[in-house]
Amino acid sequence: MTLTMFLVFLTHVLLGLPLFIALLTTAVVGFLFVDPAMIPRMMPQQFFGGINAFSLMAIPLFILAGNLMNASRLTDRLMTLARLLVGHLRGGMGHVNVVSSVFFAGVNGSAVADTSALGSLLVPPMRKEGYSTAFAAGLTAGSSLIGPIIPPSIFMILYASLTNTSVGDLFLAGVIPGLLLGLAFMTMNAWYARRRGLVKRGSWPTAAELGRAGLGALPALIAPFIIVAGIVMGVVTPTESGALTAFYVALYGLVMGTLGPSGFWRAILETTRLTAAIFIIMAASATVSWLLSYAQVPSQFVELLAPYIDQPILILLLLSLITFITGMFMEEVSALMLLTPIFAPVAMMAGIDPVHLGVIITLNITIALITPPMGACVFVAAAVSQLEITALFRTIWPFVVTALVVLAALILFPPLTLWLPTILG
Repeated sequence: MTLTMFLVFLTHVLLGLPLFIALLTTAVVGFLFVDPAMIPRMMPQQFFGGINAFSLMAIPLFILAGNLMNASRLTDRLMTLARLLVGHLRGGMGHVNVVSSVFFAGVNGSAVADTSALGSLLVPPMRKEGYSTAFAAGLTAGSSLIGPIIPPSIFMILYASLTNTSVGDLFLAGVIPGLLLGLAFMTMNAWYARRRGLVKRGSWPTAAELGRAGLGALPALIAPFIIVAGIVMGVVTPTESGALTAFYVALYGLVMGTLGPSGFWRAILETTRLTAAIFIIMAASATVSWLLSYAQVPSQFVELLAPYIDQPILILLLLSLITFITGMFMEEVSALMLLTPIFAPVAMMAGIDPVHLGVIITLNITIALITPPMGACVFVAAAVSQLEITALFRTIWPFVVTALVVLAALILFPPLTLWLPTILG
C-alpha cells in the first residue's frame, strides 16, 4: 500500500498537478486499500481536522507581522545597520547579505521571502564588488536558510503542533543553530573574497553612525524580542505573540506615517495568499498522515530501526538522510507534516530530546529549499539574479555542503541546540 501511494504521489508531482491535489489523490488510493467506505466519512474529517488547531493561528499572524514590517520599511533600517556593521570588511556585500538574513530571520521566518527581498537588493551591488553572479545568487539562497531556524519559524510551529512540544523551547533552541549557519556562510564568503582578491570598500563606521543606525533599527529589533520573550516567560501563547507583534508593527507604521492604506492592504493580501497555500497543503498532508498512522506505518518504521535504537546519533543521521532525500522531491510543509508523525516515535524510543529532533528536522527541511530539483529558494535566487536555473543548480552544492556541516555539528553536539532552552526555558 505504502509503495503504491508513493508511486501515485510521484506520478502526480511529475505531471505538474498542484501539490494538494496530488496528496488528496494519494489519500484516496490509500483508502481504497484500507476501506473505501471510509472515504466520504474520514477524508473530510481529517482534512479539516488537520488545520483545526489554535496554535496554527500563529502562522498567518507571524506572516502578517513580517509583511507589515516590509510595508513599513522597517526592513530597510535593518539593511542599513547590517551595512555599517560588516560592509567595510573584505567581501563586505557578501557579509551584509548574511547579516541581513540573520536580522530578517527575526521578522518573518520565511526563507523564500528573504531570498526574494535580499536577492533583488544585494545581488547587483555584489556583482559590482567583483562577485560572480552564481556565487552572489548562491549565497543569497544559502543564507536565507537562517530564516526558518531563528525564531519565529513556521516549520517549528508545525512541528510543535504535531508533537505537542513547547514552541518557546523550539524557538530558543533555534537561536544558536541559526547563528552558526550565519557564521558558516560568512566564513565561506570570507574565503571566497580572499581567493577572488576582492578589496575592502568603505571605512570603519564611527560610534555616532552605529548609534544612529542602531536606534533607527531598534523598532524592528524589538519585534523578535516580543515574540521570544513573551512566549518563554509565559506571558502570551505563540498565537497571542503573533497577534501582538502584528499589532505593534502596524501601530508603529501608522504612527510614524510609513504604513499607508495601500501598503496595509498589500500586506493583508500577501498574507492571505501565502496562508491559504500553506494551510491547504497542511490539510491534505494531515489526511495522508492519518492514513499512514491508521495503517501502522510508524510502528513498522520503529521496528525497522529497532536494531539501532540504542544509538541516538546514528538514528538522527538516518532520519536526516531520509528527510534530506524526501525534501529534494517534496514541498517542505508536506514533507514535515508527513515525516514528523513517523519519526517522533523512533526518536522517543532512542531517548532523543523532542526539541533537539525538532531543530534537526527543521534544518533538514530548510536545506531542501536550496537542493535541486525542487529547491524553491534556488528558483527565486535565479530569477532575481537573472541567472539560468541550470547554472545555479550546478553551483549551489558548496552552500548545501556548508549547511550540512552545521547540521552534522548539531547532531553530534546536542548542547548546541539544547543549552539555551535549558537555561531559559
